Amino acid sequence: MVILTKKEFEDAEKKSLWIKNFEKDSCGVGFIASIDGISTHRILKEARIMLERMAHRGACSCDNDSGDGAGVLTAIPDKLYRNELLQCGDIELPQLGCYATGILFLNRETYKQAKEAFMDLANGCDLKVIAWRRLLTHNSRIGFEARKTEPVMRQVFVSAEYATEDKIRFEKNIYILRKQASIQLAKQEIECYIVSLDTSIIVYKGQFTTHQLYPYYADLTNPEFISHIAIVHSRYSTNTFPAWSRAQPNRLISFIVKPIKLVF
Repeated sequence: MVILTKKEFEDAEKKSLWIKNFEKDSCGVGFIASIDGISTHRILKEARIMLERMAHRGACSCDNDSGDGAGVLTAIPDKLYRNELLQCGDIELPQLGCYATGILFLNRETYKQAKEAFMDLANGCDLKVIAWRRLLTHNSRIGFEARKTEPVMRQVFVSAEYATEDKIRFEKNIYILRKQASIQLAKQEIECYIVSLDTSIIVYKGQFTTHQLYPYYADLTNPEFISHIAIVHSRYSTNTFPAWSRAQPNRLISFIVKPIKLVF
């Protein structure tokens, strides 16, 4: 524990954005960006440091090792995914912005049904699933409770012939697909949680402590994973049970329940 002196508190208030009257006990949210807009792996590394320093803003289960949730939102690492699909399936992605991708949390018993249903819905939305990717994950360091409900991870890539000429239509149909898949698969009692499905961002999250996220997803420590932004979130579950799907960041943003004031 670090105990600050009165002078150190006063200096912190003068020299930083910290304001003592706005202190809250809630989830930890952090944001880092490259001011010049250049994507680097350094953003991922610094986001990790920021996340792991917010361990006190999260919580864990009775096994002392299953977190309430942790995650990171970044720009799509196009080079990484492009190389992975070429090496593993000889699949060439369209240019960035003309495909959408996201991670799906699926049930071990029904994940094949979920994939088939998702592809049918994509066709109905005038879209085409061009690839499925099996993510490399390492669960040896996550808690017992988290492992009991660990989903099957699959990354989907979706495109359309008109994606280059009519991006507004493409983006709209991607949104409709995500909503329809969430609703229709639930009606069929097929578990499928779409972590994100987007043409510009990707979310990696789960029922982790802050120190478990990066070791779990091999992508996050791959030097080819570059981004110009990163949002990290450490969840403190106050009025809901921890779950893989309830971890954050959400598909576009992270939030905390209590009101906050943003100072610019």
